[in-house]
Amino acid sequence: MSTGAAGSLPTALDAVAPAVRRALGRALDGHEVTLDEAYALAETRGRDLQAMAMVADEMRRRQAGDTVTFVVNRNINFTNVCIKHCGFCAFSRDHREEEGYLLPIGEVVRRAREAWDVGATEVCIQAGLPPKLDGRFYIDLTRALKAALPDLHLHAFSPEEVLYGSVRSGLSIKDYLTELRAAGLGTLPGTSAEVLDQEIRDRIARGRITVDQWIEVITTAHALGIRTTSTIMFGHVETPAHWVRHLGLLRAIQKDTRGFTEFVPLSLIHSEAPMYAKKLVDGIRPGATGIEIIRMHALARLMLGPTFRNIQASWVKEGPKLAQLLLDAGCNDLGGTLINESISTSAGASYGQLVPPAELRRLIRDAGRVPAQRDTLYALLHVYEAGDDPDSILDHVEDVEQRFGSYRQLIASGEFRFTAR
Repeated sequence: MSTGAAGSLPTALDAVAPAVRRALGRALDGHEVTLDEAYALAETRGRDLQAMAMVADEMRRRQAGDTVTFVVNRNINFTNVCIKHCGFCAFSRDHREEEGYLLPIGEVVRRAREAWDVGATEVCIQAGLPPKLDGRFYIDLTRALKAALPDLHLHAFSPEEVLYGSVRSGLSIKDYLTELRAAGLGTLPGTSAEVLDQEIRDRIARGRITVDQWIEVITTAHALGIRTTSTIMFGHVETPAHWVRHLGLLRAIQKDTRGFTEFVPLSLIHSEAPMYAKKLVDGIRPGATGIEIIRMHALARLMLGPTFRNIQASWVKEGPKLAQLLLDAGCNDLGGTLINESISTSAGASYGQLVPPAELRRLIRDAGRVPAQRDTLYALLHVYEAGDDPDSILDHVEDVEQRFGSYRQLIASGEFRFTAR
């Protein structure tokens, strides 16, 4: 570790284990964290973890600066009916269940327009996989949304949904993505990833999109100029070694395609997840611990920061207060306002509705950073200097459920009840 780098951090670095200190020193000197070094970092605790978080924070400062971004967006989960039975998903319903719903295209457009009217620049659309879905449904939905709201960015359809649409339509993944892009798709969520290890996937979600299929969808999207996010779901049966290999795979893809916009660690919401609540998977943990959450985000910055730049803390999964603390462990983004979200909420998350722009700015400033609103591709739309606090409609919503609806209302109401066709 160079003298300059050492001098910029507290001498507490001298107290950490030699292998950890070497890895952190090499990172500070601009070297790539190797997989072997990452294995050591992925097991840190105590002073070693504190040092790792400090170095991750320093690398965040160098790579992304002191600006912390967020996007004003809305999630629209248009159906909870799904042919898959993933062990971690409490959102999905069988097509025969009374709680199954499907929003028609017109209702999805109405909700997107509602988001646009309160200042959203993006809608994020993901859902279940209903049986006998018309293979062109995702394309038709995209076209309808762009016709109604041409300036709204569509961040839509997981790799699992793209694969499903491809199979149902008879089109190749490349041709299907090409049609989605022509219809107006902006970017693709890099979800459905869970842990990119087939053995783990077969334990927690047999029949889910495979690792190879996920990679094919993502890299094909990148080749077509469709950028994507990337994720990991952790805190269940995986080990830190799985984290490292997952991050190493994402890093390799990014070096080749430069198509990822961000990385978002997502800790398991366990309480209503079937594999935990019904004891369906041996060795299942009750979600990630606080130490694991800090370790994951810091490790992500150290492994991915040089090629990704943007590491997001999910307030939906971790809560706004812990997400704020993660800004000191390598994160430079707090995600979106969301307005309403159903998938994490159904699994037992307590934070899945709305964090308004004013509260996001408050959390960021309290962490000593500069808040900025971004678009989906991380272009800065507004940097909020001290005292710059414009009023937003979202800052004055007193009852989010009454104003925008909720998952609880959807499954209780018969208005959009799913009926097999």
